[in-house]
Amino acid sequence: MLEPNGPLSPEIYWRRRALAIGVIVVALAIVIWLVTMVARGGDSSGADSAAASTTTSAESSVSTTSSAPSSASSSPSSASATPSATTSAADQPAAQPCSDQSLALKVTVGQPTYRVGDQPAFGTVITNISSVACARDLGAGPQFLVYTLDGQRRLWASNDCNQDDPAEMKTLKAGEQLSYKGTWFGTTSQPQCAGDRLQVPAGAYMVVAQLGAVRSAAEPFNLAS
Repeated sequence: MLEPNGPLSPEIYWRRRALAIGVIVVALAIVIWLVTMVARGGDSSGADSAAASTTTSAESSVSTTSSAPSSASSSPSSASATPSATTSAADQPAAQPCSDQSLALKVTVGQPTYRVGDQPAFGTVITNISSVACARDLGAGPQFLVYTLDGQRRLWASNDCNQDDPAEMKTLKAGEQLSYKGTWFGTTSQPQCAGDRLQVPAGAYMVVAQLGAVRSAAEPFNLAS
C-alpha cells in the first residue's frame, strides 16, 4: 500500500495495523456490551413479570388467608348452638312411668332338663310395647317364680331372700328390651326367707317371670333324678 508521500516503513505499517485491530476490538466490545445490555433488559422485564406474578400469588394467598377468620367466626356460632340444644333437651319432661300395660315379659330356661342338685338357669326379657319412652324401677329386676307344673303350688321365688336391692330407674324407649338372668339352687323358699329351704325332688315344673303385676307365660322344665 502506498501513501502520497511514498511507501510506509514497516514500523508505521505495523502500528497502523495494530491501531486498526484495536479499533475493531473496541467496536466488538461495544457491540457485545450493547447485546448484553439488551439481553439484560429482556431478563429484567422477565424478572419484573416474575415479581409481578409473585406479588399476585402473594395477594391471592393473603386473600385466601383473610377468608379464614370468617370461617373461624362461624365456628363459635355453631358451637353456641350446642348448649341451646342441650338446654332444650334438659327442658324436656322426664319419661312417664311404665304402666303394667306398657310392658311385656318373656321367660326362658337354659335347658329343658336338669338333674336334682343342679342349678337351673333362667332368663327374661322386658319389652316396652308402648309407643313412647317410659321409666320403671328395675333395681331388683324381674323375679323368677318356680311352680309345680299344674301351677297350684309355688315352690320358690327369687326375691324371697333378696329384698334389699336399691332402687334403679331405667328408661326404655318404645320397643326397647332389657335382659335379666337368674339361677335357682333347686330348693324351696318362702317370703321374707322364712322357714327351711328344702331340696325340690325330681319332677316336672314351670318357671314364670314377674314384674309388678306383669307376668310372663310359663316355661316348663324338668328335674331328673
